[in-house]
Amino acid sequence: MALLTPLLAFLYHLPQVYKWLLKPYYVASFFMAVAFVAIRKTPGVCDHLETQREDGNSCDFDWREVEILMFLSAIVMMKNRRAITVEQHVGNIILFSKVANVILFFRLDVRLGLLYLTLCIVFLMTCKPPLYMGPEYIKYFSDKTIDDELQRDGRVTWIVEFFANWSPECQSFASVYADLSLKYNCAGLKFGKVDIGRYGEVSKKYRVSASPLSKQLPSLVLFQGGKELMRRPQVDKKGRAVSWSFTEENIIREFNLNELYQKSKKLSRSREKPSQSQFPTVTEEEEPEQQGAPAQGEEPESKKDK
Repeated sequence: MALLTPLLAFLYHLPQVYKWLLKPYYVASFFMAVAFVAIRKTPGVCDHLETQREDGNSCDFDWREVEILMFLSAIVMMKNRRAITVEQHVGNIILFSKVANVILFFRLDVRLGLLYLTLCIVFLMTCKPPLYMGPEYIKYFSDKTIDDELQRDGRVTWIVEFFANWSPECQSFASVYADLSLKYNCAGLKFGKVDIGRYGEVSKKYRVSASPLSKQLPSLVLFQGGKELMRRPQVDKKGRAVSWSFTEENIIREFNLNELYQKSKKLSRSREKPSQSQFPTVTEEEEPEQQGAPAQGEEPESKKDK
């Protein structure tokens, strides 16, 4: 079942997968993930490699290499059980494939291991996963705008994501959060994001740690009138986040988005109604004639008598 779930998710999102699999980051990651398999199986190259097989066939895996690859498959399946999006599934496969490649190359030849490890470090420092660029109804805050926006209208409920661009979990969650904003955004319920990796003061003020060890990224916080009502994930006394899955279903249920949306739509309707003047507008036909008021160009009676 652990293998079937990511496979079905991959097939379901296959049309979308093509779009970003062809991006340079994923193309380079794919070649790095299959580097050892390609070298071990390529004729003319594998003939010069060492092997521990009894038959001396250097173009096939030995028993230890098969063991390492099987262990890798088990780790990927365990990690993918908690994955939410296809990006997370593919990211886990690429990550642990690189780890297995480092072990396999070092076991084969220390020089190849050092070369591959150097390539991985250079790739990690120079290449970043592509950010989500799809449609969304999200307002991006800075350290100077977040307080004013949250307190501007006490009737408006805000759901704010505290994220960091370097966090793989935040990058995978971006498409889920964007979909929620498209479904539930209205005048009384709004969605926002703030990069606490860039604005450290916001991280301290709203008590969201940007440390990878705290596992608080991403964090979703519900505000009304500038006051925090709830957040996910919750944080224990040691400052570590309580394990929580950022699926669309969990967010809708925990934040009660359906009920919030219905209440917020009433606020939207009240804002759309035209404001009526305190006094009704009177037309010329309905305007009563004031007794004793002279017509235009006519002198008052007191001047006529004189």
